[in-house]
Amino acid sequence: MKILVVDDDREIVESISIFLGGEGYKVLKAYNGIDALDILSDNEVHLMILDVMMPKLDGIKTLMKLRESRNIPVILLSAKSEDADKILGLTAGADDYVTKPFNPSELVARVKSQLRRYTTLGSIGKQNGIITINGLSLNTENKTANVDGENVRLTPIEYKILELLVRNRGRVFSTEEIYRNVWNEETVVGDNTIAVHVRHIREKIEINPKEPKYLKVVWGIGYKVD
Repeated sequence: MKILVVDDDREIVESISIFLGGEGYKVLKAYNGIDALDILSDNEVHLMILDVMMPKLDGIKTLMKLRESRNIPVILLSAKSEDADKILGLTAGADDYVTKPFNPSELVARVKSQLRRYTTLGSIGKQNGIITINGLSLNTENKTANVDGENVRLTPIEYKILELLVRNRGRVFSTEEIYRNVWNEETVVGDNTIAVHVRHIREKIEINPKEPKYLKVVWGIGYKVD
């Protein structure tokens, strides 16, 4: 699999490349957002590691541009650890967020986790095909969604959350349960992570996100799809 590493700090790019190369991944390198988008247009990339603070085109703008056409997993890197920065990144379409300085082994583990989820989404769909609930339709083979015939562009994490809830229509999932099912990890990384993704999904699938037809909150408990 090909991984694109984007950071204006060349030493960080080289360090990440060494660790990923040791795991058998082919690494592509860019040092600003504009070059990253050029590489993405000419190559099949399976995951991107993207620094937030970069010259020419910063990570958030690069991510938003990417999400106009591609839904590959994106892990953001940032020296900022405040929740507001993490929420901004997740809202822009990131699938994970790692603060600097980071443990390279942890970053590699997160890469493997994202790629595992991304590639297994398709295998789930081959058994079940299309799921439809009152105008909301998921094609679990090609990992797409549409509402009343209109395509909805979801990130891999957004899709995975929505598929989990749709497959278990009517069941309420707590934040912890969603995190364990989608991230395959026991420890929740911030209380706002799921809420941000749910809000983003609602903005894409609901006519009026403030009065949702599909994805609903059960206050004090969690989320469900009706």
